[in-house]
Amino acid sequence: MNLHEYQAKNLLKKYGTRIQEGVMIESTSDAIIAAKKLSDETGTSWYVVKAQVHAGGRGKAGGVKLAKGIDKVEDIVDEILGMTIVNRQTGPAGKLVRKVLIAQDVYYPGEHEIREFYVSLLLDRAKGQLCFIYSTEGGMDIEEVAESTPEKVCKEWIDPNVGLQGFQVRKMAFNLGLSGLAFKNMCKFLSSVYKAYVSSDASLVEINPCLIASDEAVIAVDGKISLDGNGLFRQKDLAEMRDILEEDPTEVEAGEVGLSYVKLDGNVGCMVNGAGLAMATMDMIKIAGQEPANFLDVGGTADAKRVETAFRIILKDSNVKAILVNIFGGIVRCDRVAQGIVDAYKSIGNIPVPIIVRLQGTNAAEAKDIIDQSGLKVYPVIQLKDAALKVEEVLA
Repeated sequence: MNLHEYQAKNLLKKYGTRIQEGVMIESTSDAIIAAKKLSDETGTSWYVVKAQVHAGGRGKAGGVKLAKGIDKVEDIVDEILGMTIVNRQTGPAGKLVRKVLIAQDVYYPGEHEIREFYVSLLLDRAKGQLCFIYSTEGGMDIEEVAESTPEKVCKEWIDPNVGLQGFQVRKMAFNLGLSGLAFKNMCKFLSSVYKAYVSSDASLVEINPCLIASDEAVIAVDGKISLDGNGLFRQKDLAEMRDILEEDPTEVEAGEVGLSYVKLDGNVGCMVNGAGLAMATMDMIKIAGQEPANFLDVGGTADAKRVETAFRIILKDSNVKAILVNIFGGIVRCDRVAQGIVDAYKSIGNIPVPIIVRLQGTNAAEAKDIIDQSGLKVYPVIQLKDAALKVEEVLA
């Protein structure tokens, strides 16, 4: 589950991270009130207005602007609220801006040079350890930095059995070229980020830029946090931060009925039981020269109603040109799935795309009889390879 920037910053602040303070609003009429409140609390006279969407690259898309005075805030908020952010992260449909964050200007003049860094913490699954990724090249896409100047990207792995150690924090601050007060503040900053990550069951914390201000304060100017959905049962206050308007509506609908569905960019809809079989099915589709349009696991308790619902969800994607049903009947009975396919046809009406069906396992023979006697235009197959070849054939 992804958090908005303002939510991520508030969470980081809870665990001791210094942040760029701000006030979230959803209406232009609240802009001046929010700016005055922020000015009273921080003393700022310039404001940064930031679109709140689940995507990066907001600045390049016009979603982050500086208001040089409180009299400029309302007009800029009015420009950003209601706009659509479109970039490679949002896809062509873009993200509608429903909220903005009015934040303090932390690039204030002072005795020391202002510097921007990149800091993130995530799980390295290959090593089974948490990993800090950090760089002196803050404010840029870390992928570009890693590609053009990989020597500027540093990593520090953390053994989960012992946690983050003091020497590791000091090592990272030293590698960033810091000394004096900035060094001490960065050590505190990194420790607080680690604490926030572990305490919130996060899967990613990314701060870009992490700012060394002119007074050598270390500040999270931006914040991105992704929470591990498997841990939300013990993070009920964080679960309430979910913004379903930022999520794919079809994925939200599927989740509400207990289906594991992820929309992809291909043309072959998949309905499978079991995550492993689903991945194998998607691989076979790609081997056949096509692209999967979704990941959809109907689970081990698939019945006729559940299968019909899955069909309806798959068909909401206009890119789907064929549907491959691949069910292995272990707990689930193949005849129930077959009946669901027939019921879906009758309930939905004329399904405009060909359906390839592979049902193996419990009551597979009965399932084949149900489909054969239905008179529907369904292509039954036995082997998974045959299913992929049939997909290739019907889409040729």
